[in-house]
Amino acid sequence: KGDYRPVGYESRQVVDLDISTFVTEWRAEVLEDQNGKRYVAPFPKDVTGPAQYGIGVKTNAVYMSQYQLIPYNRDHFLDQMGIAVSVGTINNFNKDGFERLESFETWVKNQLSSSPPIHSDETGINIVGTRRWLHNVSNDSFTCFYPHPKRGCEAMDEMGILPTYQGIICHDHWKPYFRYGGSHALCNAHHLRELERAVEQDNQKWAEHMIVLLKEINKAAHEAGGRLEMEESDRYRKRYRELLQDAEQECPAPDKTGKKKGKRARSRARNLLERLRDFENETLRFMVDEKVPFSNNQAENDLRMTKVQQKISGCFRSMEGAKIFCRIRSYISTCRKQGVTASEALRLLFQGQWPEFMNVKEQGAE
Repeated sequence: KGDYRPVGYESRQVVDLDISTFVTEWRAEVLEDQNGKRYVAPFPKDVTGPAQYGIGVKTNAVYMSQYQLIPYNRDHFLDQMGIAVSVGTINNFNKDGFERLESFETWVKNQLSSSPPIHSDETGINIVGTRRWLHNVSNDSFTCFYPHPKRGCEAMDEMGILPTYQGIICHDHWKPYFRYGGSHALCNAHHLRELERAVEQDNQKWAEHMIVLLKEINKAAHEAGGRLEMEESDRYRKRYRELLQDAEQECPAPDKTGKKKGKRARSRARNLLERLRDFENETLRFMVDEKVPFSNNQAENDLRMTKVQQKISGCFRSMEGAKIFCRIRSYISTCRKQGVTASEALRLLFQGQWPEFMNVKEQGAE
């Protein structure tokens, strides 16, 4: 009871999703002259058959199979959209995307070839039960993946980025990388993991001190804007050398005075010590060059989804399938680094357009 007056309102919202399909029918006018000859108006150039799938279906199929890594034989289209898209059709969509991206692959290799620094890494992949290798060259703006039967220089030469590159290559000390580039930066995330192993399994005290020192240098460089002044970097370099010199007492080289001939086996801790000693500049480059990061995590992060793909699918069914995956993933990864979503990138691809960041004169992706 009593008097009531409106004083405003409360609101609640429900965000929902309605997946629907639609069919666009194109009709071309047919004319016939007095002699019975028929003339049919042209259809749009991308409408080539009596019935076909549109760009939305192609984009979704490639997005789900190559980006979300959903196996081809899942009933995604039938369950969600009521469209029976066969495994062969999805494979054809991926081949189409691969072919359209041929010029992109050339473009991204050119970008990486002139981008200091770049990150390089490789990981094993399974192709029909045989171990092969997936190579990666990338930075925070561009990505290029490439599959090859070999792990070393033959693959790197065929990939075509490192042979002409003259900048800084960040990597994890895989020896073939030292044949390329103008200079090198070693991954200190790898060093920290190896140092932790030396502490835990070999009880190496020097390794514990080196972990603290590398982390301290990294923090100082970060707080200084990515690069230390010469005086401060020289102080850290002196501490680094003194620590390794002291480590020689705790982890000495094998005795050469025995009767046994040939190269003496070194412990993993000793190999790490010698690497840190002999590659001081490459290890500490991050503290004197603001463009050089502390680790090679960029390359490892870019390769992570490849490992996920292998866990889901178990293997690639052919080298062709691996190449399709690598080229499309290179494109999607590069687009995402440039602020373009995977869905938008693929939509542009099948529309025959490039993303604006590519800044190319060609207007078509085919």
